[in-house]
Amino acid sequence: MKAVDILIKPLVTEKSNQQSEKLNRYTFQVNRKANKLQIKKAVEEFYGVTVKDVNTSIIPGKRRNRYTVSGVISGKKPAYKKAVVTLAEGESIDLYANV
Repeated sequence: MKAVDILIKPLVTEKSNQQSEKLNRYTFQVNRKANKLQIKKAVEEFYGVTVKDVNTSIIPGKRRNRYTVSGVISGKKPAYKKAVVTLAEGESIDLYANV
């Protein structure tokens, strides 16, 4: 797999922003078939940084209901794999560079 196929998008939340500032950790949504070594290589190649550690978890899909004029619409959000990447000291990723 290529780095573009492994890294889907960075997850930007309040918790991930605090971790990136204090603990030098960044959160990404990744391909479900990718393992930790592939994720590490993809982040190092794509962002040009040194990765110290990778933690992964699979986030289960959740049921959602939406109430409309025509009635209740039920659906399900898809499951995805999340990777929390810890960088070496002094390294950082600018996620807002292209915005």
